[in-house]
Amino acid sequence: MTPAVPHATPSSAAAAATDTAPYDVAVVGAGVVGCAIARRLALEGARVVVLEKAADVLAGASKANSAILHTGFDAPPGTLEAACIAAGHAEYRAIHDRLGLPLIETGALVIAWNETEAARLPALMADAERNDVPVHPLTAAEIRRMEPNLGAGVAGGFRVAGEAIIDPWSTPHAYLAQALANGAALMTGAEVTGGTFDGAAWTLAVAHRDAVRARVVVNAAGLFGDRVEAALLGASSFQIRPRKGQFIVYDKPAAALAGHILLPVPTEITKGVVVCRTAFGNLLVGPTAEEQEDRTTAALDAALLERLKKRAEAIVPALEGETVTALYAGLRPASEAKEYRVAAHPDRRYVAVGGIRSTGLSAALGLAVHIHGLVAGMATGVMGGAAPADPVWPRVPNIAEGAPRDWERPGNGGIVCHCESVTRREIEAALAGPLGARTVAGLKRRTRVTMGRCQGFYCSAALAALTDGRLAEPFVPAHPTPLGAGADHPAASVHVAAGRALPAMPADALPSDAAPTGSARAEAPPAETACAGAARADGQPAETARRDAGPADATRAAVSDTAPSPATVRATREAGR
Repeated sequence: MTPAVPHATPSSAAAAATDTAPYDVAVVGAGVVGCAIARRLALEGARVVVLEKAADVLAGASKANSAILHTGFDAPPGTLEAACIAAGHAEYRAIHDRLGLPLIETGALVIAWNETEAARLPALMADAERNDVPVHPLTAAEIRRMEPNLGAGVAGGFRVAGEAIIDPWSTPHAYLAQALANGAALMTGAEVTGGTFDGAAWTLAVAHRDAVRARVVVNAAGLFGDRVEAALLGASSFQIRPRKGQFIVYDKPAAALAGHILLPVPTEITKGVVVCRTAFGNLLVGPTAEEQEDRTTAALDAALLERLKKRAEAIVPALEGETVTALYAGLRPASEAKEYRVAAHPDRRYVAVGGIRSTGLSAALGLAVHIHGLVAGMATGVMGGAAPADPVWPRVPNIAEGAPRDWERPGNGGIVCHCESVTRREIEAALAGPLGARTVAGLKRRTRVTMGRCQGFYCSAALAALTDGRLAEPFVPAHPTPLGAGADHPAASVHVAAGRALPAMPADALPSDAAPTGSARAEAPPAETACAGAARADGQPAETARRDAGPADATRAAVSDTAPSPATVRATREAGR
C-alpha cells in the first residue's frame, strides 16, 4: 500500500521489523514528547517506529509553545510532573551542545504586582525549595534595578536563575533525528485508527498504510490521545479538553526591553501573562487560556488579543511604541485533571502519556526516561536488542540568534528570506534527508523562512519555486489572515506598526480594563507566521525593499514603512536601542 506522504524509510535495527518480527515499540504521535520517547527507547536498543497522522512532525500542540526551559520551581511538589521537569531540565543542559541546540541563559523573575500577590511569594518559594530549585528573594527596588523598563506597581518577587530560553522546534527535531540515526523509523500520514493485541504484539490499523505490528504501544498523541486510547482499548481513562493560548510577537528591537523571563505570581486558576525574549530575537507576550471543543483550529480573537496587548504594556510600558510582528494561537492538550495522565497497562503492553498540557517541552526528556522504565518493566525481552555502544549524535542546523548562522558562511546560495536571514542552502537541506520537511509549516519550523517582519511578502514567490513538487501540498504565497482564522492559516499572523491598534477592533469592542481574562503560562513560542526578501547572489543580508503601509482593515494591519536587515536589527539591539 502506498503511503499518503512518503517519508523516511526505516534504517538499521528498525528495518528488520516484519510481520513475524514486529517493532519493539510503536510511538503514536510525533510531538515533542513522542520524539523524546522515541529517542530514549532507540538509545536503549529498542526497535522503534513513530506513527504521526499529519503530513509532518510537530503538527499538533508542539507547533506552538513559549520556548522556555522551565526548572519546575512552581510544579506541585512530589508529583510526576515535578520529577519529569527536573529530569528533563537537567538532561537538556547535559546534551544540548552535542545536538547543536541553543540555551539562552536569562533566568526568570517572578513578580508580584500588588500586596495580595506579594503575600503569596513565601509559599511559592517554599514549593521551589521542595522541588530543589534555588530561588533568590528580591525587593521591588532590586527588581527595578534588574529590569528598569518595568511598569509601576512592582511589590516584590524572586529570581529563578535556572529558567532559560530554547528553540521550541529544533529541540524535538533533534530528538527525533537522533532516534532515526540510531535505528528508529518514522511514518507520517499514518493515523492509527484501531488495533488488536494477541497477547504478544499489537497489530495497529493505520490509515493509508499496511498494518503495523509492535510489541508495545506508547500513546503520545497529544490532543487526540484519549481518542487513540479509546480506539485501542475500547474506552479512554482520560478526556482531553483543548485549551487555546493566544500570543503576541513583537519585532526584534523590542527584545532589548526585557533581560529576564518575566513571570507573574500564579493563582489557583491561572499562571498569568509571560513577557520574554525568544531564541529568534523577538519579544513574546502571552498566553491566554481558553477552553474549547475544537481540537484542530486555534482561532485568533481580536478582543482578547487587544486585552493581552494592554496587559503587556502595563508590564513593560515601552511596548506601546513597539511594532507587533505576529499574532498566533496554539492548543494545549489539557485534560479533566490537573496532573499528567500517564498510565501503564502491562497486560495489554500499552502506555498512555496524556494531559501534558503546558510543560511538555521542559519535561519531555524526563518523561522519556520514565516511559522507558515502564516499557522495559512490562516483559522480559520486550526491548529487543542491546543499546548502541557508540550512539550517533547528529547536530541540527542553528536557526537561533546569538550563534553563527548559514548566511555568514560562503557558498550558501544566497539569502531567500531577508527578515530571518534564511539561505537557499538551508531551505534545500531542510527539504532533504530522513526528516525532511513535507509541509510549508514544517519548512518554517526548520528554517524560520517567511516568519519575519514582512510576513512572507517578499520571499513567497522564491519559496514557491524552490518547493515546487517537493511538499505534500503546494506552497501558496501568503495572504492576509482574517481574525478568526486558525493558526494553520497560510498567513496566521499580522504585522502591526508601532502605536497602531490590532486589526478589526472597533472602538466599542475594546475592553474597559487591561486585565486579561483566562490567561495562563504555557510553553508556547512565536509560531507559524510568514517572512521576506529576494535572494542576493552574494549571500549577504540586504536591506529589505520598502513596502508602503496600507490602511488597516478587517483582515490586515498596516505594515511598517521599512524592514531593516538582520544586521541592522542586531546592531540596534546591541547598541541598547
